[in-house]
Amino acid sequence: MPEIKCPHCGEVFQVDPSSYAEIVSQVRTAEFQKELHAREAQLSKEKDSELQLLRVQNQAEQDRRNAAYQQQISVLNARLQAAQQEKELAVSTALSSAKDELNAKEKEILTLQARVEDVQKDAQLKNQSLKENYALQLKAKDQEVAFYKDLKARMSTKMLGETLEKHCETEFNRLRATGFQHAYFEKDNDASNGSKGDYIFRESTEDGVEFISIMFEMKNEMDTTATKHKNEDFLKELDKDRHEKGCEYAVLVSLLEADSELYNSGIVDMSHRYPKMYVIRPQFFIPLITLLRNAALNAVSYRRQLAEIKNQNLDISHFEEDINEFKEKFGNNYRLASERFQEAIKEIDKTIDMLQKTKKSLLSSENNLRLANNKAQDLTVKRLVRKNPTMAKKFAELAEQKKASGGDLFSE
Repeated sequence: MPEIKCPHCGEVFQVDPSSYAEIVSQVRTAEFQKELHAREAQLSKEKDSELQLLRVQNQAEQDRRNAAYQQQISVLNARLQAAQQEKELAVSTALSSAKDELNAKEKEILTLQARVEDVQKDAQLKNQSLKENYALQLKAKDQEVAFYKDLKARMSTKMLGETLEKHCETEFNRLRATGFQHAYFEKDNDASNGSKGDYIFRESTEDGVEFISIMFEMKNEMDTTATKHKNEDFLKELDKDRHEKGCEYAVLVSLLEADSELYNSGIVDMSHRYPKMYVIRPQFFIPLITLLRNAALNAVSYRRQLAEIKNQNLDISHFEEDINEFKEKFGNNYRLASERFQEAIKEIDKTIDMLQKTKKSLLSSENNLRLANNKAQDLTVKRLVRKNPTMAKKFAELAEQKKASGGDLFSE
């Protein structure tokens, strides 16, 4: 039985376990209440200090802005007064010839008056904004104080001021070095699919064969709104997270529905709703891991054989992927070579057509040259002068002279 030693007289006396637990709970509860009172007082003091600082800052900012606005208004008023004086001077000195200028001055005065009104409105709006901002900050501080007051009212003394997640993590870490040397138990920080669980537990054999994996979700009433939730409200999302993270089991560690006899009785199997899912209270956190782990150890040999088969199938799959990749690349190369070959044939056909046209053109030129040569060979002096009477006469006289002398000058 536990022993308690009096700090004053040194006397040692024994108490039964239930009484000892009650005394420890009372001591811890008193310390917890004292710490909460101190935290509440500190928050209230910090709130008053921050509120006072906000008031001072707000007043200083408002004074600075008002001074700036007053300065702008004074400058604009001075300009307005000067414009009015110029108007009076313009009216008195050149009323007949300065009508257009007077209208311009009146427009400028109206513009300046509008600017003065705009500055005044802007100052009012900014003052109102500062007041609203101050009110929002004050409301935020009130909400923070209310949150800690509500936390104090709803905090479970069994959790000794810790959150449910921290409690479960601490319980696991106490046994990690002795009972779970090859286990992984960490926060689930991957929200790439839109949601995530709280913790993931995985354990493998020494040769790296994983034989169990569990997705954990922790729910405490203080983690939610004031509206009371049920455990079934979170089962669908937990099952979705289990599938997305590739876990075999899903476990909801819950303090919800504190008066439920079903959930207070022990480990609740929810496989009728979702496969391999359980709902437990925090005190069954380690026992359930141990239970599922020991059951999975009996199937390690089968898992190892399954892993080997998967690796073989993976090798075959890689071989098929390599073959398909080679076929695809070869097909692409063949397609490119075929396209270039067809383009080369088209270019050759175009060249042949061009050479045929050139040949035809050359043949046509040769025929024209032959005809020209024939015509040149058939050319005579008589043919050249046939249509030229003067030359014909000259050649006729020459022919007569030649004939008289006994010779023939031309022939057909």
